[in-house]
Amino acid sequence: MKKSVALMVGLRYTGAKKSNHFISFIALVSMIGIALGTLVLITVMSVMNGFQSEMQNRILGMVPHIVIGQRADGLADWRELAQEVSQHKDVLAAAPFIDAQAMFKANGSTRFGLVQGVLPDDEKKVSIIDDFFIAGSLDNLRAKDYGIILGIGVARSLGVSMGDKVTLLIADGASVSPAGFAPRQKRFTVVGLFEVRSEADNLIAMIHMQDAATFTRKGKLISGIRLTTNNVLDAQWTAYQIRSELDAKYDGEYYVSDWNYTHGTLFKAIKMEKTMMGLLLTLIVAVAAFNIITTLVMVVNDKQSDIAILRTLGASPATIMKIFIVQGSINGVIGTIVGVIGGVALALNLPAVIGFIEGLFGVNVIPGDVYFIGFLPSELHWDDVGLITVVALSLTVLATLYPAWKASKTNPAEALRYE
Repeated sequence: MKKSVALMVGLRYTGAKKSNHFISFIALVSMIGIALGTLVLITVMSVMNGFQSEMQNRILGMVPHIVIGQRADGLADWRELAQEVSQHKDVLAAAPFIDAQAMFKANGSTRFGLVQGVLPDDEKKVSIIDDFFIAGSLDNLRAKDYGIILGIGVARSLGVSMGDKVTLLIADGASVSPAGFAPRQKRFTVVGLFEVRSEADNLIAMIHMQDAATFTRKGKLISGIRLTTNNVLDAQWTAYQIRSELDAKYDGEYYVSDWNYTHGTLFKAIKMEKTMMGLLLTLIVAVAAFNIITTLVMVVNDKQSDIAILRTLGASPATIMKIFIVQGSINGVIGTIVGVIGGVALALNLPAVIGFIEGLFGVNVIPGDVYFIGFLPSELHWDDVGLITVVALSLTVLATLYPAWKASKTNPAEALRYE
């Protein structure tokens, strides 16, 4: 098969020993810059994917994907409604709950938060909490035992542990007397502690739903039904479908909301931050790629006589241009391949690498008391790798166009005048 003249000459120029060592140095710098930029970009995107995934699993694993409630005081015949909405193709499970703003008191300390009345068996189906207990379990919640499960943040602020007593005060069902407003209060025994490493640790406490109904005087009413969906990111669309079905059947008697109302802004901010970080780090690759312009301009000036000879032998301006595009692109391709391989390897092994560094230098890179997780997560997405590779190669090729075009405009007579 006949080789392309442009490809053959371009590869020969790339591998040839250069008389000007400064040109070789600049070419090496541009190659290393592209490799480092690609490596850093893949690694940082993987870390941000990891943080996003951890936050999605931990935060959205504790909050309802979808909540169904009644526009009046509460839901009465909730079992039939829960069974009905569970038939939706995107709903995995449904669980009832009673919630109320509360104040916790123990050992002279107070803490404001949210108390949730749940059915343990149903709650396991819609929440990740059962995987994050550090003491006790949901099964410890039994009707009429008045046990309470606390987030570790709430427990630490109150100075309580397993078996200790906590006084719970709520405004629901409070009485008004000549002495003033008197909130309802009841002493509960701590039967479980959980640590999800999210806002739930400092906010949420759980009691049995029957105890919550008695304590809040709701009787047979509940606050709402919590739904878990197949894909939490599609919960808004699933909620819209369920809302439309219920409105058509019950004439707007029920309201349906999803997690986007309470946490949507947070995840939009994370997504925007990831996009902006990607754009900023792409500039590193761009700067390295534009070093190719400097290299090729110097090569073109150094190869004026060679270009002139090729032109006199019949090479067209397009062929000359292709020769230098090939020569300039080789550095970018090599740098990109090295960077992609290094970035993928680092992203896949980042937790182990960070652990080694922490052990070697005795430092804590991700303090658990500052961040919601105590390790550096990394989640490699191959579509990110593909996009970064395409961008790096595109910037490399674009950087070769101007010097290659200038080479194609070389006048053979002028170039050979002083040879």
